[in-house]
Amino acid sequence: MAALPSSARRRATTVAVEDYLEKIEQLIADKGYARVVDIAAGLKISQASVTAMVQRLDAEGFIKYEKYRGMVLTSSGLEVARRIAHRHQLLTDFLRVLGVSDEKIIYDDVEGMEHHISPETFQAIEALTRHLEKNPAVVTKAMTAARPTVR
Repeated sequence: MAALPSSARRRATTVAVEDYLEKIEQLIADKGYARVVDIAAGLKISQASVTAMVQRLDAEGFIKYEKYRGMVLTSSGLEVARRIAHRHQLLTDFLRVLGVSDEKIIYDDVEGMEHHISPETFQAIEALTRHLEKNPAVVTKAMTAARPTVR
C-alpha cells in the first residue's frame, strides 16, 4: 500500500475551525495578541460562540487558551492557519490575474472557495496562476477571445 501524501495525513479540520485559526493568526500578526472579543468582532459572531470554539480548539491542541488572558497558536494550529492564509492569498491572486477587479467580489468568492478546494485542484490553480503572472499576454489574449464581438 502506497504512503499517503502529506496533505492526506494532515488532521481533518472543519470550515469553522479553519476560519477561527485564520482569524487568530491574523489578529496575532496585526496586534500581537488575539482575544475572544476581537475574534467575535472579526468573524461577526457572539462572544459566547467564540468562547465555546476557543475551548474546543484548545482541547483539540490547535491553541493554548487561558481564560481572560488570551491565546496562542500551537504548531499544529499555526500550520493550519498558514495553510488557509496561503490558499486565501493564492485564490485572491488567481482572481486578480483573471481580471476580477472588484475587491468585494474577490473577497466573497475566495471565502466561498478556500475551504472547499481539493489539494490537487489547488496545486493546479497555483501552477496556472504563477504561469499567468509571468505571461500576462496569455490572459489578455484569452479574455479578448472570450468576449463576443459587437456588430
